[in-house]
Amino acid sequence: MKERFFILILTAFTFLSSCNQKQKALTPDEAAEIAKEAYVYGFPIVMNYKTLYAYALEKRSPEYKGDFNQMGCEARLYTPEDKAVVTPNSDTPYCMFWCDIRTEPVVISVPEIEADRYYSFQLIDLYTHNFAYLGTLTTGNQAGKYLIAPIGWQGEKPDDITDIIFCETNLFFTVVRTQLMNENDIDNVRDIQGQYQLQTLSEYNGKEAIASALIDNFPAWVEGEEFTVDAFKYLNFMLQFIDPVESEKALMEKFAKIGIGTDAVFETSQFDEETLQALKEGVKEGFAEIEEFIKKYGSDPLASAKIFGTREFLTKSAKENYNLDKFYLLRAVAAQSGLYGNSGFESTYPAYRFDAEGQPLNTSENKYTITFKADELPPVKSFWSITMYDGKTQLLINNPIDRYLVNSAMMDNFVLADDGSLTIYVQKDSPGKALEANWLPAPDGPFYAVMRLYGPEEVALSGEWVNPPMIKN
Repeated sequence: MKERFFILILTAFTFLSSCNQKQKALTPDEAAEIAKEAYVYGFPIVMNYKTLYAYALEKRSPEYKGDFNQMGCEARLYTPEDKAVVTPNSDTPYCMFWCDIRTEPVVISVPEIEADRYYSFQLIDLYTHNFAYLGTLTTGNQAGKYLIAPIGWQGEKPDDITDIIFCETNLFFTVVRTQLMNENDIDNVRDIQGQYQLQTLSEYNGKEAIASALIDNFPAWVEGEEFTVDAFKYLNFMLQFIDPVESEKALMEKFAKIGIGTDAVFETSQFDEETLQALKEGVKEGFAEIEEFIKKYGSDPLASAKIFGTREFLTKSAKENYNLDKFYLLRAVAAQSGLYGNSGFESTYPAYRFDAEGQPLNTSENKYTITFKADELPPVKSFWSITMYDGKTQLLINNPIDRYLVNSAMMDNFVLADDGSLTIYVQKDSPGKALEANWLPAPDGPFYAVMRLYGPEEVALSGEWVNPPMIKN
């Protein structure tokens, strides 16, 4: 790409990998500083590559969903047997797919969906920005056809396209959520998923898809390398699918000094031992900065609403919420603590990890309750849920009634107190038949629970409404 060529020329005097010479132009301190900044900047992109490799490239992966521009859907509930993803969502069966729009745009078509059912298409670029949403809370439940194109595309828009959405990067990922009302609703969800369509623009116009500019040198993912200097080989590879925004061109020039963002393959062998050690130290410091931020702000119940969103939103949030001039640390924290989390207006995730007294949760010894006053149920435009997770495995738990969550769709079945309040019983054994409708089964040991608010009202986003505490009884 033009920008990458420009960057390569500007930094050629510091990058000599074409001759397999050792990198000596930088001092160790300079190398460490650049590596730290590049690691924080690039960590979300690297984690995105991990998903890309498993979902769209490695056909032997148990997580494989399909090739580029092919939709993969699963109309089923997650159970304790699903072990690939920790803290899984059991509210909304998923479709997932990766799109390549280097050659031509794609068109996403959605059917009309009944008014009381939530659905969403979360569109995520290579930076992990949630650059757009389609669905109940944004475009509505009416049928629509949406053309997704790279920035600068000037092709002809078909007359029946509802809207054009532009993406900063040439590859993007989409997570589709369709609300499951109850265990008897799965066939309805499957039918809706079957009506979602993903086509290249040529296919949409009744023609053959334009041949893609194939790249067959995607590096094989090696688990654990995301936490080492080898993360830079994935970052360097992914940057070829990105034209940097104007404000980041100088940053790309800096990264190129350590071989990131150039046309050459990133190899640690290009550096002398002292410089390589400095790069490793920079990576270590970068990850420590991410971990320190999580430790400092992780208990904030509104944290998820502050660290996921568009480039513009994250820039504003970094300044207003954390007094940061750049948002890259927020983006990295989001990738480490919950990759592909929803933007706050779409959903938030208050978590229960301690009881009201600040003690860790454990149902081998204790019973707990969560009580919502009559007028203080979770304020949402769509629906809410509370899901139980094993504290050791971070997975759903086996239980006698195969119930992994309670949610607002169960309101007609809940037992309410005389004053109209709702109490959820969190314990390993049934509270008795009379109250079993309100039982959230827990493991015989440590646990945590996550509340999900789909379409949170402003009082939830502002902190005016706070989820009630977990009370030990």
